[in-house]
Amino acid sequence: MQLSLTGHHIEITPPLRAYVNTKMDRIQRHFDNVVDAHCILSVEKLRHRAEATLNLGGGRIFADSVEENMYAAIDTLVDKLDRQVKKYKEKLTDHHPREAHRLSQT
Repeated sequence: MQLSLTGHHIEITPPLRAYVNTKMDRIQRHFDNVVDAHCILSVEKLRHRAEATLNLGGGRIFADSVEENMYAAIDTLVDKLDRQVKKYKEKLTDHHPREAHRLSQT
C-alpha cells in the first residue's frame, strides 16, 4: 500500500509518520486490495483533525476524525476506516453457495 501523508499547519515528524504507518498496517492486514492511501493531518486552534482517503480496487473510502489530541484523532480515524474496509470486503464476498442451491433443486 502506497501511503502519502500531508500536514496542514503541522509538521509531520518522524515519530508521527511512524505512528500513522503502524496504524495503517492494521487496515492492510484486513484487506489486501488497498492500492494507496492519502492522509491529511491538520491543526485548527485546539482541534486536531485527521482524514484519509483509501483507493481500493474498484472503490474509494473516506473517513475523518476530530479530537483534542493528534494521536487520538489518528486512532479514531483508523477505527472508522477499519470498519468501512470490513464492510466493503463483506460486500465483495459471495455468501450464496451455488452448488448447494443446485443440488437441492434436483
